[in-house]
Amino acid sequence: MLSVAVDSFFILLREGLEALLVIAALAAFLQRAGEGHRRGALLWGSVAALLASLVAAWIFYRYFGGAHDDLTEAVVMSVAAVLLLYVSGWLWLRRDPEGWKRRLQQQTNRALQADGPWLLAGIAFLAVFREGAETILFLHAVAAEAETGVSGMLPGLTAAALLLALIYLAMTKLALRLPLRPVFAVTSGILFLLGLRFIGGALLEVQELGWLPYDDVGLPAWAVQAGFNPTLQALGLQAALLAGALLFAATQGRARRDAAA
Repeated sequence: MLSVAVDSFFILLREGLEALLVIAALAAFLQRAGEGHRRGALLWGSVAALLASLVAAWIFYRYFGGAHDDLTEAVVMSVAAVLLLYVSGWLWLRRDPEGWKRRLQQQTNRALQADGPWLLAGIAFLAVFREGAETILFLHAVAAEAETGVSGMLPGLTAAALLLALIYLAMTKLALRLPLRPVFAVTSGILFLLGLRFIGGALLEVQELGWLPYDDVGLPAWAVQAGFNPTLQALGLQAALLAGALLFAATQGRARRDAAA
């Protein structure tokens, strides 16, 4: 139960934090550009995205939240794992806060040049709804892995929502500037580890179907209770992905140092 709450906390916190950063950066740029009156479009786009996310969550729960099905859960967790690993790499590559802000400003400039509030609202909608859709998929995968319902996730979701509210107040009232580089690096690592967890869960579903062998390596009881797949097949794949990620990070670090030299 604790691992479910912790996973849910980090998922909502990461997805919500990125959405907050995007909206706050867009609002700050509009203010500096003398277009502060257009920030209402960001608000409406964000509200519409939240409502659309709630509707999507209901649809997903209605049609995919019923009886446990090994194949369905394996597919959902596999897709969630791929997305988590992708987002993890995306964040790692965009640890440069200035480059991240430049890309947002380019999007905003295009909307201002078109003189269309709907374009600004659309940018906000896509930024928030993308995080909402990912959150739905990831939380469903967490619940499926632990074979628990929403109740197991409520403590983590509540804590994350409260923390996001505090962050929002800090960003708007105290003009807090979050250190984007460590935020991106740490959340990248957290998402990568969670993606590895989901891969282990997906393999376990396939093993329960009898499509893969189940060779238990005797992990400690606490690791199994935390949700790790204790089989040679899962650990082998996870080790290969971890080695690939470390090689990728080392290569990117070397390229960054060469470019700076």
